[in-house]
Amino acid sequence: MSFEDIPVDVGVIYEGERIRWKDTFVELGGPRVEHKFELVRVRPLDQVEDGKITIIGPDLKDMEPKSTHPLGILVEVAGKELEEEMEGVFERRIHEFINYIQGFMHLNQRYDIHLRLSMASFNKGLNSFEYVGKVMIRLYKSEIPIIEKIQVTFITDPEKVKELYQEALKVYEARDARIRGMRDEDVDVFYGCTLCQSFAPTHVCVITPQRYANCGAISWLDGRAASRVDPKGPIFVIEKGECLDPIKGEYEGVNKVLKEKSGGVIERVWLYTAFGYEHTSCGCFEAIAFYIPEVDGLGIIDRDFKGKAVNGLTFSAIADITAGGTQVDGFHGISIEYMRSPKFLQADGGWNRIVWVPKRVKEKVKDFIPPELVDKIPTEEDVSNVEELKEFLKRVGHPVVERWKALEEAKPPEEKPAEEAVIGPLPTVTAAVGGFRVIFENARIYADRVIIKRIK
Repeated sequence: MSFEDIPVDVGVIYEGERIRWKDTFVELGGPRVEHKFELVRVRPLDQVEDGKITIIGPDLKDMEPKSTHPLGILVEVAGKELEEEMEGVFERRIHEFINYIQGFMHLNQRYDIHLRLSMASFNKGLNSFEYVGKVMIRLYKSEIPIIEKIQVTFITDPEKVKELYQEALKVYEARDARIRGMRDEDVDVFYGCTLCQSFAPTHVCVITPQRYANCGAISWLDGRAASRVDPKGPIFVIEKGECLDPIKGEYEGVNKVLKEKSGGVIERVWLYTAFGYEHTSCGCFEAIAFYIPEVDGLGIIDRDFKGKAVNGLTFSAIADITAGGTQVDGFHGISIEYMRSPKFLQADGGWNRIVWVPKRVKEKVKDFIPPELVDKIPTEEDVSNVEELKEFLKRVGHPVVERWKALEEAKPPEEKPAEEAVIGPLPTVTAAVGGFRVIFENARIYADRVIIKRIK
């Protein structure tokens, strides 16, 4: 495929490229702007002008360096074999195709898109959405031949983005509603997605009827459509195999495929828990479930939350712990739609274990929270730190308080403490934590008390 008329290189080698702020010419979407979206619609053949690229609002060359702008990307496709249920599948490929462009970074999906153009590529001549549109059109028609016609619109005018954003939200909701009611037990296959392996090489998303992809953009129905359109593509069939644990959500076939697709790094996965062999996370997740040990509960933080969570950490700080395709106990990337599922963290207690949620997210999923729990789960407006959280949970009688009582009763009698001590500096200290051996080198340990127990 020729890209000789594009001023920068185009290829899969750029797919995992990260553009840092210091190297950025312009930012599109992202956390600094409220309205951004990408949307694919299937249209009748006579409503699509093949190859047409439209720009509504300032083009790249009209933007100030280091500025941030709202962005809408509307891709309209037509073809005799196309169906509406393919829209979500085609939409997720925007992420892949834009990332092929040297110096253009695309993150996330749907209403969370975040793009950056590097100063280097802008200086090489990548100064118009026309070039981006040409690359997208050629890649779509090459990778998905059943697309007969395609036109692309880039919207940067703030008012127009805001207007079309509302329409896009309605389309996303209609797609999501189609899958609700289906159960994981009712199907023989799940689907896997490796679209984000350029950023997280060992990550494989497992998509089931009751567990959306972490990005929130691919449902089980989308997975089915994608695997039919492109059987050898990044979205593929996973034979479930024997169910090894219906509560945690472990399947023999899923383990086998994940081991293969992760290069042997991930050998087991439990789909419905944030602990043990929890599902891996790439970085495109819509939200994160994170463990709060002080209350033995789980908080939720989403990508658009601007402040600090109740544990004092920002979304980006928690995301750094969670992302990368590894299994991190107590940190679990999720989609908003998964929070509406009956399988939502069911092995951990589901909503009975959730102790903090941003108000914006709570409003989105309120109808799917058990009614008796709605007022017992605080938001940033109710508590601002862990101590306030503890008091709130006790005052409202959150179910997690019963866990505290059970844990207290299960504690062994306390040994007599020794005098207050300072230990250190020590050249090497080895400790066992959660089944792992942790070695501290040149450590200085300050202890309020030391408990010495005889090892039998």
